[in-house]
Amino acid sequence: MPASKVKVGLIGARGHTGVELIKLLDDHPQLELGLVTSREAVGRKVAEVVPEIRTDLSYSAPTPEEAAAANCAAWILALPNGQSAPWVNAIIARHPAAVIVDLSTDHRFDKRWVYGLPEIHRAKLTKAQLIANPGCYATAAQLAIYPLLGDLVGPAHVFGISGYSGAGTTPSPRNDPARLADNAMAYSLSGHAHETEIRWQLGHKAFFTPVVAEFFRGLIVTVHMELHKALAVDEVMARYARAYAYEPLVRVTAEIPEPRAAAHDHHATVGGFAVEITERHVVVCATLDNLLKGAATQALQNLNLALGYDELAGLRHRL
Repeated sequence: MPASKVKVGLIGARGHTGVELIKLLDDHPQLELGLVTSREAVGRKVAEVVPEIRTDLSYSAPTPEEAAAANCAAWILALPNGQSAPWVNAIIARHPAAVIVDLSTDHRFDKRWVYGLPEIHRAKLTKAQLIANPGCYATAAQLAIYPLLGDLVGPAHVFGISGYSGAGTTPSPRNDPARLADNAMAYSLSGHAHETEIRWQLGHKAFFTPVVAEFFRGLIVTVHMELHKALAVDEVMARYARAYAYEPLVRVTAEIPEPRAAAHDHHATVGGFAVEITERHVVVCATLDNLLKGAATQALQNLNLALGYDELAGLRHRL
């Protein structure tokens, strides 16, 4: 690999999202993995876990201070919520100019960090140093709401269904295929972190209910919105088509998108527009792969923007 490649430290790489990040970074024209950490897989070759990659790195389990000694100019934190602080502090102490992308919820409400939803915050992400990657449901919901945000009356109501990969790798009823067989589970009926995230980022009240189903990856949100003035369905769809006309990872369609089609896809799809004109009621659906556009793909978009690369570097040949 060329010596000019920028090294990236990936902290917490054993989960589903970590595997996707390893694949993307291993295949990137300007980036390469410099450190891959996982307590569960320590000592194993990364290629044993992700056999299609080229790196000869092994998983390690350093302390934050030990990890920060690595010669990495950029870092991605794929840790459970509430665990990023010591890593951020150690990295900044050793590399004051390092770019850090955090996939947890820890910094999504911190104004010192740039919120990493490129379709809304691209200008701020260019050359950003500290980036809070959005949640998967929050990404889909915001993409479904944003083009009509200025026309809303009252809260948006978001209903989401996700595959069980969204529940992580730690065993629980929400990622147990036996419990989910012919089944679906609603959870966090109020106050879900992504509900707070949607409200905070859009500056508008939203209610959100998540459900986990028996498929593995992908999600769909259905959003109900009331408008202050009536719009015909073709006007609504035209609004979305204009909003995302130049967004490389957002598709707009008249059809109702399906989460099965979103699996392994780097795009989000917004569609299924329905309007009840007399009640000024609009329904919009959005789908994405929770591990890709909802996590790893978006992290790479953000890292590319922050480092001044083509936003789709490492992704173009996959689209």
